[in-house]
Amino acid sequence: MNFEAAREQMIEQQVHTWDVFDDRVLAAMRSVPREHFTPPVYREVAFADAPIPLPHGQWMLPAKIHGRILQSLQIQPADVVLEVGSGSGYLTACLGRLAARVQSLELFEDLARLARQSLLQTAVNNVAVDTADGMRLDQEATYDAIAVTGSLPLYDERFQRALRKGGRLFVIVGQAPIMEAWLVTRMGEREWHRESVFETCIEPLVNAPRPSPFVF
Repeated sequence: MNFEAAREQMIEQQVHTWDVFDDRVLAAMRSVPREHFTPPVYREVAFADAPIPLPHGQWMLPAKIHGRILQSLQIQPADVVLEVGSGSGYLTACLGRLAARVQSLELFEDLARLARQSLLQTAVNNVAVDTADGMRLDQEATYDAIAVTGSLPLYDERFQRALRKGGRLFVIVGQAPIMEAWLVTRMGEREWHRESVFETCIEPLVNAPRPSPFVF
């Protein structure tokens, strides 16, 4: 398989068609070998426009969603970034290409270990993957950008509180069949601005709170 040609086709036919035109984002996605972050059994479909299964019922998101996450966050070279849900490590690597430093949290140790190995092979050296539950995050005003890679059935303000002033949070909120991707920007000590950027549907974070079931 010609991975270079497949990668360029992915950029042109999937990422561009989802209105991702930021040159730095596209360069990052071109520079990260997506196939190295895909489980070997699915490597031939690493560039398909579909989620790719990972262990523990997790998924590698389609490249077009990765592109929208990266573009929405407007990551700058001096930024410190948090990723909640490392998964395969592919988005982690792209974040590392754009930011000064990335901390990534992964609930499952074996996924974290595989992500670390792939990041090492790809020479992304400004990223730390820690085994931790993002739903226990208790930091305040620490990050310039945060990417939450699983959905939140109920919005949780812990992530927006972890932003520095001017910091941006990408998060997908709601329940199937339709969820909203939000960009939340911290404007001040107690002020945030929320913008809906697109609709999609992805699996929730494992320990994210769910609404109480409706009972007649």
